[in-house]
Amino acid sequence: MVSGGGTGGHIYPALALIDDLKAHDEHARVCYVGTQRGLESKIVPARGIQFETIKLQGFSRKMNWHGITTNVETIHLFLKGVRDARKIIKDFQPDVVVGTGGYVSSAVLYAASRMGIPTLIHEQNSVVGVTNKFLSRFVNKIAIAFADAKSQFPEQKVIFTGNPRAQQVAQMHSDFQWSSYELKDDVPTLLIFGGSQGALKINAVSVKAIPEFNKRPYQVVFVTGQKRFDDVQEQMKAAKITLAENVKVVPYISNMPEVLPKVAAIVGRAGATSLAEITALGIASILIPSPYVTNDHQTKNAMSLVNQGAAEIITEADLSADTLMTTVDQLMTDEMKRTKMAAAARKMGVPDAADQLLKVVTELAK
Repeated sequence: MVSGGGTGGHIYPALALIDDLKAHDEHARVCYVGTQRGLESKIVPARGIQFETIKLQGFSRKMNWHGITTNVETIHLFLKGVRDARKIIKDFQPDVVVGTGGYVSSAVLYAASRMGIPTLIHEQNSVVGVTNKFLSRFVNKIAIAFADAKSQFPEQKVIFTGNPRAQQVAQMHSDFQWSSYELKDDVPTLLIFGGSQGALKINAVSVKAIPEFNKRPYQVVFVTGQKRFDDVQEQMKAAKITLAENVKVVPYISNMPEVLPKVAAIVGRAGATSLAEITALGIASILIPSPYVTNDHQTKNAMSLVNQGAAEIITEADLSADTLMTTVDQLMTDEMKRTKMAAAARKMGVPDAADQLLKVVTELAK
């Protein structure tokens, strides 16, 4: 049984583990427990995986009346969620229960641990989330993707496995060619990608930088996010910005894992899934951590790479067209620097992370 949800950062590692399990044992049974409101309710059933739901919500950090009443309701839903989880567990009879984060996993893993079923949580970030910090007292094993997370857990329970998403990307065969975007396949290409929804400031700064990108000897693919594409087009129109042959602006790339091996460098956020992909493939990167995440964990994630010479960092507060162009030019016009950075990133990667996590799961299930 697997539980995790809310964001892709919790869901995709779970799916990578499930894929690896199925590859090793096609008869293995899997039940995924999530919420109806989370992204998992769309992604998991589409993969043909048994999907069950319980109703939970996160805690409010506001200390006003609304925040207090919200948190009372949260506690009530958690207790009910534990009861509902116990019923799902009794019906499915799992050998082991794995949690990959998100508040839904709190009730499921807590219930399983109280029922004497072997349990494991996987922490994708360098800063431990509230749910996994709570569950660390009850579960049998804790898998981590960043060494920096180790000190935040009971030491005797921790095993470093990496992020299982890395193995999926590392093993993917790619026949992708930039010619499909009317670009050249023998010219270094920079990918600017603020996430599937896009990032407002990264988009705005990238638009301002386009006139300079137009003059560069390298290529630029700027992914705006589907919801932000029309806004970017309007900004370009208002500023009378046109695109040279070496610059493309697109709303979304559906086959991103196939495209990434053909990228010379990336400008983007520092989410756990993105960094797992970057390190698995060994790609130089300029990271702009989101300042809007809990405990500023993206900055901590990014610094794990920066400290190893595997990435550059620009804080969102310091981000401008000038700082972006200066940092990008230093990287894209210096092949030796990109090569060193890529090698450092690859050294941090765990290309067999799904196998490592599955090994822990298998040992627990015995």
